[in-house]
Amino acid sequence: MAHDSHAGHVDAEHEYINPESGSGHEHTDANVSLIVQFGLWLAVAAILTHIGVWFLFGLFVDQREQASVPEYPLAVGVERRLPAGPRLQQFPANEIYQFRLQEGAVLDSYAWIDKSAGTVRIPVSEAMRLTIERGLPSRTAPEAGTVTETPGLMPTDASAGRTMERRRQ
Repeated sequence: MAHDSHAGHVDAEHEYINPESGSGHEHTDANVSLIVQFGLWLAVAAILTHIGVWFLFGLFVDQREQASVPEYPLAVGVERRLPAGPRLQQFPANEIYQFRLQEGAVLDSYAWIDKSAGTVRIPVSEAMRLTIERGLPSRTAPEAGTVTETPGLMPTDASAGRTMERRRQ
């Protein structure tokens, strides 16, 4: 008798059907009960891990509260000190607004700078108006023939105060 490669199967379409189970699924399918079992064990392991971490966290908190040695020994007996130097601003927008209001109040108000000398601060707009009315101070032009510098020497822009001989023309 010749060996039939499709023994027990009507055609190639029914080759992977398991005739013993009668369920009609392929015998190459995954084992569903094994997958469900793995999922259950994975869920149990995740729950036990979370419970263990929760108890461990509680243990660490208790140990920290019972510690007799302070965590920062240099800070013992010192009330909350702020560090020296520049610190971060808590509300920069509010602080710049307050700063501008204070500066505006200073620029737009009258106040004594030195009462004994008679020096006062006046608003900027008032100072500008008075400057336009009175004019700026200026030097008087030297009279003809008056020598104001050392003869023959002339400072230049790049000389940093040193003098050079005046060129003859």
